[in-house]
Amino acid sequence: MIKKIDSQILTKLIIEGLQEKKGKNITVLDLRKIDKSVASYFIIATATSDTQLRALCHNVEDFVKKEAGESPWQSEGRTNKDWILLDYADVVVHLFKNETRTFYNLENLWGDAKITRIKDED
Repeated sequence: MIKKIDSQILTKLIIEGLQEKKGKNITVLDLRKIDKSVASYFIIATATSDTQLRALCHNVEDFVKKEAGESPWQSEGRTNKDWILLDYADVVVHLFKNETRTFYNLENLWGDAKITRIKDED
């Protein structure tokens, strides 16, 4: 049986992939201490355009595949161009356009999580 990559290492790789394509307002929600949470981590990032949203998605997938040999178990939202979800089982990536991120406000919805905001790179 092949051991899956550690969720903390996967989280760091995903953040690097997002930063390479200038993902904005990257936020990590640590859900490990929340009973019945669906994952250990949510990673949320904002894209400024449809093109950047697609680029963030593809870069995270390519970067994680190259560095760790992992692919998402499933993904959703590639056609709607507002919210793309990449599910790596223990780590779930939410890529939003700004208006959609504000509307769904996942950080508030999972308010019991430990929240870490990653400083935007210029």
